[in-house]
Amino acid sequence: MTIQKVALVTGGSKGIGAGIVKKLADQSFAVAINYVSGKQEAQTLANTIQANGGKAIAIRCDVSQLEDVAHMFETAESELGAIDVVINNAGIMKLAAVTQSSDELFDRQVAINFKGAFNVLRMASERTQRNGRIISISSSVVGLKLEGYGVYAATKSAVETMSTILSKELRGKSITVNCVAPGPTATQLFLNDKPKEVVEKLAAMSPLERLGKVEDIAEVVAFLASQDGDWINGQVIRANGGII
Repeated sequence: MTIQKVALVTGGSKGIGAGIVKKLADQSFAVAINYVSGKQEAQTLANTIQANGGKAIAIRCDVSQLEDVAHMFETAESELGAIDVVINNAGIMKLAAVTQSSDELFDRQVAINFKGAFNVLRMASERTQRNGRIISISSSVVGLKLEGYGVYAATKSAVETMSTILSKELRGKSITVNCVAPGPTATQLFLNDKPKEVVEKLAAMSPLERLGKVEDIAEVVAFLASQDGDWINGQVIRANGGII
């Protein structure tokens, strides 16, 4: 009898997160879809997966609040079973030059992108099953260091550092911890408020001369979540078409 594996995807209602949810569901994972404001999108996605014969639930959680994160894990385990894969994806992006970044811009991104990722990592380290996977979504802007991305890139750099260190701290548990760092990807989060010229310039930066697609990133995550990704641990995979 084949035991269905369970995945928890934070920020799973939209964009790259939703793409990852769909890909894992296609690979027969039962999926817990976390959202904080996208209730309708998360529930619609869960309903679609169920209608296609899969198993999925939507769970509200503000990852910046540890109590919320604990409840999310407990709900996923209660409804779907022990968790095999955690995708640490929830995040926000607010852009401004460092000198023009407000306290609100800084504090909000640190709360969600840094502390939120930290909350999920430490909970996942305790609740993920043996031979499991923890995969954080970073950003290739950590390497690109583009103007205007100072605070955002700093929070993602922190996620990469924490994840790599955690991979060593979980010695003996047979749990891999990796990051996937997308380049410019055609999501609402990326495209929002960007002039057409800026989008075209960023798309042209890659030798492949296009923006990434959600599916491009989901494929990499799915590989790391699979048995084939068993020997990759403590790494940052820059899925960006060669932009850096």
